[in-house]
Amino acid sequence: MSPRTVVIVDDHAMFRTGVRSELGTAVNVLAEAADVDQAVQAVISHQPEVVLLDVHLPGGGGAEVMRRTTGKAGNTRFLALSVSDAAEDVIGTIRAGARGYVTKTITGPELVAAIERVAQGDAVFSPRLAGFVLDAFAGTIEVAAVDEDLDRLTEREREVMRLIARGYSYKEVGAELFISIKTVETHMSSVLRKLQLSSRHELTRWATDRRLL
Repeated sequence: MSPRTVVIVDDHAMFRTGVRSELGTAVNVLAEAADVDQAVQAVISHQPEVVLLDVHLPGGGGAEVMRRTTGKAGNTRFLALSVSDAAEDVIGTIRAGARGYVTKTITGPELVAAIERVAQGDAVFSPRLAGFVLDAFAGTIEVAAVDEDLDRLTEREREVMRLIARGYSYKEVGAELFISIKTVETHMSSVLRKLQLSSRHELTRWATDRRLL
């Protein structure tokens, strides 16, 4: 059986390179894309079996890629690969059309297996993320409710906020998101100001109350 054909979509070049390296020859990477417009063009042009899709992308996010390729991508299936494991990101991405959702802590062999399962039509989630989806359909998570506070933050600020709230140092956040420590500090200041919080401790409590961790 020939390797599954894949397009990798992520706005960090270093991360795309890392994913390609981890996948090796187990899949056939047809193209890479760094934003929504590039992703839409790559998916329509190459018609891959599976798209590895970051949730937060310049130009509208992963959901926008799926929306703009609906009916134009043949049998292509989307597998979200994101740093975020927040409930609203998981549920929103699945509702937009993804067949699965895994986080960037996944190993290379696990990702290859996930790609294969999605290509065959299966849905793929880690146990914790599957719980979010089940809770949403059971009605225990209010999917339709938009948190006005969270909505004030940019996508990058949300990523920084979640990692800081989990106890990551600025250096660790920078390494995770491929940005400088100074940029992390700038985003963190903006997050605290927009949310009217004064410390990391308050931020952690705020995020925990909203089931964002």
